Amino acid sequence: MNGMNIRNRGKENADRLVAGVFSFLFAAALLFGRRLDSVENVDIRDWRLWVSILVLTAVFSVLTPFLWRLLDWVQIKGMSVRGRASEKSVSNKITNVLEWADRHAVLLSFFFLLLCWLPVFLAVYPGFFVYDAQDEYVQVASRTFSTHHPLVHVLLLGGMICGVHKLTDSYNLGIACYIILQMILVAGGFAFLFWYLREKKIPRAVRLVCLVYLGLFPTVVMFTLCSAKDGLFTSALLLLLVCLLEMGKGEMFFVSKGWRILFVLSGMAMMLLRNNGFYAFLVMVPVLLLLRKRQWRQVLFLAVCAVAGCLLVNGGLKTALHAQSGEYQEILTVPIQQMARTYKYAPEVFSEKDREILHEVLSEEALLLYTPRLSDPVKYRFDNEAFAKDKAKYAGLWLRAGMKKPLVYLNAWWMTSYGFWYPDMVINVYGGNTVFTFTYKDSSYFGYEVEEPGVRESRIPWLDEVYRKLSLEVWKEKVPVVSWLFSPGAMFWLYAFLFTWLLHQRRYEIMYPFLPLFLLWLTVLLGPTYLPRYVLFFWYGLPLFLGMAVMETEGEAFAVKKE
Repeated sequence: MNGMNIRNRGKENADRLVAGVFSFLFAAALLFGRRLDSVENVDIRDWRLWVSILVLTAVFSVLTPFLWRLLDWVQIKGMSVRGRASEKSVSNKITNVLEWADRHAVLLSFFFLLLCWLPVFLAVYPGFFVYDAQDEYVQVASRTFSTHHPLVHVLLLGGMICGVHKLTDSYNLGIACYIILQMILVAGGFAFLFWYLREKKIPRAVRLVCLVYLGLFPTVVMFTLCSAKDGLFTSALLLLLVCLLEMGKGEMFFVSKGWRILFVLSGMAMMLLRNNGFYAFLVMVPVLLLLRKRQWRQVLFLAVCAVAGCLLVNGGLKTALHAQSGEYQEILTVPIQQMARTYKYAPEVFSEKDREILHEVLSEEALLLYTPRLSDPVKYRFDNEAFAKDKAKYAGLWLRAGMKKPLVYLNAWWMTSYGFWYPDMVINVYGGNTVFTFTYKDSSYFGYEVEEPGVRESRIPWLDEVYRKLSLEVWKEKVPVVSWLFSPGAMFWLYAFLFTWLLHQRRYEIMYPFLPLFLLWLTVLLGPTYLPRYVLFFWYGLPLFLGMAVMETEGEAFAVKKE
């Protein structure tokens, strides 16, 4: 009895610690984000800020366990209702229909999603050709390639447009063919996801809600019909997450050739379509080796196959296409922004000699283009050749300036990343920028554009106007509660809260497989700005995460058992 009491007290203390840490971080995110949003600066020396954070932490520390218990009650109540419902007799016709629908869940979900997306595709025909789309097409059209964008996606997108144009003399038809292909691939990935949820006996009602969500929620639809690589990348990531969930069950994954092949292929696709996918995968591998100690050789072999496949494909394409590389600004986007902010707000930091060194890689004109929320104006003018000649010299300059003005450096980084962790956020990083057919004003939530050589030819103008307003008008980001459904920061905290709930329940078998989502989230904090496209996995992955969270526990933890 004493041992049980000690264990219970230990669990309660652990829950208090988890609730306290979560509450502190959430409170800090709210108050830091509010200051960044209003005055573009956080003074961490302000004692009033920390008092406010502590007060909010105390409130959330009480509220968080209460919400855990509420979710526990809802889960138990749902299980009870399902149990009673299964005992009730229903007509043979209804039973047969439900069983038929379950047997054909893959095909039904696949075609349902395509039917949901088809009207929007017709409304925005030939699709959203935006976010580096023109650059990727030009690489193929001009036969001049670089590694700035993933070569696999460049060839797929640009090759299809050029090929269809050569056959039909229509750029729009080429863009439309690519969008249709992407719709089919994404719908196929989602259909596989619903098959997996059915296999895990997730309630039909939950699966139906998730299916409608993926078919109709604007953020999902926008990026499914967008030429950017984010939709395909996120679909590959979802397949990898399913593989990790299956791996967490134990031996069956390692004796199934299909699961192992899917793990390698989805991991390869994820890494080939985004550079940060490669880094997240590499960090994930040691964690998997630690969690699957008994099968560490097999895990390592599969990971090596995925990484080697990615490197071979990328290396082969780079050689075959004579693709140019040597661009450093993408990985240096945060240091570049930090230097530019320091030059603007604390120019006295730089001596005459330091100014000369700085201007070798960033001209005076480039530094004057500094904007707090977007590094592109300065980053694109970074001199890669000068930097490559003496990297240590410029690293020393960055370090000297940062030691003198660390708060300036912190605020420079926070201003390009706080949209990923501040829930009450209006996405308007491109405000004032003019593109092909419009100028960003109140919101730059989604690009909406059809870049040249494409042109918008809407078949359903009123629905096209709906998506234009969703993309470029701020109203959705001002409506209470609704705005959080569209917010990258709010989606992050939703996942973080559900993770604390699973931790409270000691359901590690659900938590660990979703580690890649948080690893990817960490990588985007070092990016050029905050946009929903960079964390699309929060929207695409929500049905899988919620479905597994409400699943009745099987009593088999991913890493709890001693192997």
